[in-house]
Amino acid sequence: MPDIRAIRQQIRGVQNIAKITRAMEMVAASKMKKAQERGLAGRPYAERIHQVIADLAALPEAGSALHPCLACRPITRMTIIHITPDRGLCGGLVGNLNRSTAGFLLEQEVDVNMVCVGRKGVDFMRRYGRNMRAEFTDLGDRPSMLDTLPISRIVLDDYINGVVDVVYLAYAEFVSTVVQRPVLKVVLPVEPAAIPIQQNVDYIYEPDPAAVLDQLLPRFVEMQVYQAIVEAIASEQSARMVAMRNATDNANELLQDLTLVYNKARQESITKELLDITGGVAALE
Repeated sequence: MPDIRAIRQQIRGVQNIAKITRAMEMVAASKMKKAQERGLAGRPYAERIHQVIADLAALPEAGSALHPCLACRPITRMTIIHITPDRGLCGGLVGNLNRSTAGFLLEQEVDVNMVCVGRKGVDFMRRYGRNMRAEFTDLGDRPSMLDTLPISRIVLDDYINGVVDVVYLAYAEFVSTVVQRPVLKVVLPVEPAAIPIQQNVDYIYEPDPAAVLDQLLPRFVEMQVYQAIVEAIASEQSARMVAMRNATDNANELLQDLTLVYNKARQESITKELLDITGGVAALE
C-alpha cells in the first residue's frame, strides 16, 4: 500500500510549485505587454531610417567619398553580437538562440570575436572557449538607448578602424506571443535597401547628402542594436509567460493524479482498518 504521508507531502510540494509558476506567469504577462509595445513601436522608425540611408547612398554627391560603414572588405575577422536573456525559465528560447549562433560559428573559417549581451549567452560562450570581445549583463527589462550605446560603439570603432571586416547581430525576433524566431543578420557593413522607382523622391538635404549620411550611418547602427535588444526582451517575456503557463498546467495535472492516488490509498487504509475491527469483533464472539 502506498505511503499516505509521502503522497500528502508530494501534493503539498506540487501545490507550492503551481503557486510559484502561476505568480511568475502573471509577472511575465504584465512585463510582456509593455515589452511588445516597445518592440513594435521601434520597427517603423528602423524601416524609415533604412530607406533614408538607401536614398542618400544612391545620390552621386554622397557616393563621391565612401563612408567607412558602407565599405565592404574581404572577410578575415568578424564580430557577432549575441543577445540572450539574463535569466532562464523561458522555455527553449535560450537553447534555440545558442544553437543558432553555435551552428553559424562552426561554419566559419575566420577569427570570430563575441560581444555577448545577457548572462545565458556569456556562460555558453565561455563554456566553449570563444573569444570574448565584451560582455554586457543586467540591462534590465526596459533599457534605454543610452544603455545600449556602449555595445554599438564597440563594434563601430572596431569596424571603422579595420579590426574586423563584418559584424553580425544574433537575437530573437518577436513574431507573436508563442513564436520567437532566432535571427542572424549583418549590421556592418551597412547595406542600403533598394528603393522602388515609385518611391524614389528627389529630396533636398542640408548641408549636403554626404554630411547627413556621415551622421546618419552611426545612428542607424545604434538603432539596429537597440531594436534587437528590445525585440529580444519582448521575446523573452513572451516565452517565459508561455513556459510558466505550461508549467502551471502540468503541475495541476500532476496534482489531480496525486490526489486520485491519495484517495485510493486512504480508502484502502480505511477498508483495512474496518476489516481488522470486524475480524476482532468476530473473534471475541
